[in-house]
Amino acid sequence: MSIVGTRVVRQEDRNLITRGGTYVDDLREEALSGAAHAVFVRSPVAHARISGIDVSEAKAAPGVLGVFTAADLGLAPHAAGPVREPWLADGVVRYVGEPVALVLTEERYQLADAAELVDVDYDPLDAVASIDAALVDETLVHPETGSNVVQVHGAAEFDDEIFAGCEVVVTTTILNQRVAPAPLEVRGASCAWGEDGRLTLWLSTQNAQIARSQVAGGLGVGEDKVRVIAPDVGGGFGAKIGADPEATVLGWAAREIGRPVRWVESRSENLTAMTHGRAQQNTVTIGGKRDGTVLAYRLDVVQDAGAYPRTLFLPTLTELMAVGVYRFPKVQTRSRAVVTNTTPIAAYRGAGRPEATAAVERAMDRFAAEIGLDPAEVRRVNFIRPDEFPYRTPTGASYDTGEYAAALDKVLEAGGYAELRAEQRRRREAGDPVELGLGIASYVEITGGDAGGESGRVDIHPDGSVVAWTGSSPHGQGLGTSLAMLLADRLGVPLGKITVRHGDTDEVPKAIGTFGSRSLQLGGSAIRQAADEVIAQARELAANLLEASPDDLELDAGRGVWQVRGAPSSTVLSWAEVAGRAEGGKLTADVWFGGGTPTFPFGAHLAVVEVDTETGKVELRRIIAVDDAGPIVNPLTFRGQRHGGLGQGAAQALMEVVTYDEDANPTTATLADYSFVTAAELPDFELVDMTTPTDRNLLGVKGIGEAATIGSTPAVHNAVVDALSARGVKHLDMPTTPIRVWAALEAAKKENGQ
Repeated sequence: MSIVGTRVVRQEDRNLITRGGTYVDDLREEALSGAAHAVFVRSPVAHARISGIDVSEAKAAPGVLGVFTAADLGLAPHAAGPVREPWLADGVVRYVGEPVALVLTEERYQLADAAELVDVDYDPLDAVASIDAALVDETLVHPETGSNVVQVHGAAEFDDEIFAGCEVVVTTTILNQRVAPAPLEVRGASCAWGEDGRLTLWLSTQNAQIARSQVAGGLGVGEDKVRVIAPDVGGGFGAKIGADPEATVLGWAAREIGRPVRWVESRSENLTAMTHGRAQQNTVTIGGKRDGTVLAYRLDVVQDAGAYPRTLFLPTLTELMAVGVYRFPKVQTRSRAVVTNTTPIAAYRGAGRPEATAAVERAMDRFAAEIGLDPAEVRRVNFIRPDEFPYRTPTGASYDTGEYAAALDKVLEAGGYAELRAEQRRRREAGDPVELGLGIASYVEITGGDAGGESGRVDIHPDGSVVAWTGSSPHGQGLGTSLAMLLADRLGVPLGKITVRHGDTDEVPKAIGTFGSRSLQLGGSAIRQAADEVIAQARELAANLLEASPDDLELDAGRGVWQVRGAPSSTVLSWAEVAGRAEGGKLTADVWFGGGTPTFPFGAHLAVVEVDTETGKVELRRIIAVDDAGPIVNPLTFRGQRHGGLGQGAAQALMEVVTYDEDANPTTATLADYSFVTAAELPDFELVDMTTPTDRNLLGVKGIGEAATIGSTPAVHNAVVDALSARGVKHLDMPTTPIRVWAALEAAKKENGQ
């Protein structure tokens, strides 16, 4: 029986739940002996000219080893899309939390006092605090650009002719609010220069290789002069791809003072200075017939990029995935990215795809409500059919496989949709103040969409042990166990004899890394390819040892031995025996899997909420989910990824939001103000299985790391609106907090003359 597809306890967890993980702040490497401690002095204002910085008192404070500003660095600003972002603020600050100076001390406890002595004179400027303010262009965040609109993509002008012939046309503006990744482990880094002139950087990152490239480029040295090591990483969710600018400044400072440097930010720093996610304003227009057929769809995206547009692929990815699971004959999309005096926006779990799904799924519900049909039926009418795959969308995506109607039917049946609708009617007829709401979301997403490959290496040693190196970066997902399972299945080696290594650029110099739910389909395929090459090498060696033709040999993966085909009682050779005869004392294969193309996981979610219309409180009662990512390697890990995605997606719909006042001051800078979900707000998740393989990689798998997030947000959002629909509420923006729900109900009463 194959180990693949069976429930295997994650091998990574033993250390995590016994001795604990080893994170950046836990490192006690000899190379870090005598390290200085670092803190960044950050701007308390959103937009201002720096008229002066006095560091004299700070330099004279006890234990201070150095105080540095932009004038000291001598590093060219790094690119941030169409503008240049300084490593430390140079002349102007553009968001609260922007680093202005770096302070180094002997002891960590000395940091706060020394940082307070850095005297910065700020001459305030008008701040751009929102997308709407950015579009007006009255105040420019970067005057040299001439506009706050820094990227335009898609249709220059919209042609309303696509809606000609539509019996119903509905337009809605949807705010996909700004959220904070808030990983359990905040950002941190430690670095030291060796006598060989190389920098070793220990970094909390999802991708050591990208981080190496970024830091080397910033310091103006070759990549061979920088080694990045990622120890255990306590969450990333996309916000730890590569290295943030602080890492480059720390590397420069370590070279400047001639000793190692350590840095860990505070939680408030993390909430204001680590990149945020989402922050899109989407205007959707949908038109069609009263029988539910959609004839035309338009998506107009405005992306808030923050003060420095570090990641401008987000709005274009939203455009790419605009139509979701639907066969829309006519489609128009456009996206604009604007800069504001807020924290920069970058990837966050789903990165552009959740925004597309949220827009089209709200549009489908609005359309269904307008024509008086059940939202499930309207979706069925417009699904892409199974016989149409591979399917190329009007926006250019090439879907591999999908069973969209089947996924929705499974969810509705498992949830008892008809009975829930009946219960909803009973409550409304009885005048119950606690409304029942049902929300549907059907989704498709793109995984491995970067079109890159991945590295993999497998070594089999004379003792029969296996060591594998992956360019993907496991950091909490259970990927290490999944890769070991693939090897155990292919090679017949017990899991206990397999070690998976990653996250060190000296050990794995070439890699693309972990983001966009690409790890198993590309990193796993690379490991599979390396295993197959090792098997091919072993076949030749074993044939010589057994004096048989290679074509007559087979690997008995159940026992992990080589034997002559059809003669199981004959002499067999173990992996140890074969590896011991290999050149160099081991079997080895180092490969680059470059054959993978993007895959398109899909699913359907049904959310059930109760809304107290007298208080506005929303309670999430149920989530029933199908998340089809192809064949499952480890059901335990697969389930865990879905749980995490469902929780984060529901949280955005219900409570999470980063807010700023009219002067662009953050008002959610602590966990007392920024609400993220806990187990108390979540029900038990009801997971329904479905498997549709792909032919686009060696394993037939698709990504799962972000999928559940993408479907759950609009499902919960739609459920809240559905609960309020009988009381005149057609739409309200996320998060659906009690005050926002109550306000929407009051506005509907006034509109209806109540």
